[in-house]
Amino acid sequence: MKALGKHIILELWGCDGDTLDSQEVVERALREATEKCGATLLQIITHKFSPQGVSGVAVIAESHISIHTWPELGYAALDIFTCGDADPYQGIPVFKKYFKASKANIVEIKRGVNFE
Repeated sequence: MKALGKHIILELWGCDGDTLDSQEVVERALREATEKCGATLLQIITHKFSPQGVSGVAVIAESHISIHTWPELGYAALDIFTCGDADPYQGIPVFKKYFKASKANIVEIKRGVNFE
């Protein structure tokens, strides 16, 4: 089955709340995950919420990587969507490491299946 890209939906549970609440850690994780996926980074944008939580997106030439964190729940929701030769699965261990996740749920969606 031919597809334009792979879209990984990643949920991380049991994470360290302090790292999930750090805009700097989120940015470093996005940067490293982009590199590990073999993607081309165009821009990273992050936003720190009050009283807690961070959202961020790495815009990559191959699509995007996004994250939304709930430090009070030890939870992070991520999308890793890549096209071409970039491998979204290579980003998963990066996020697990940075946020010290004890559990991960991974769903893959093939995007643009059977395109002409």
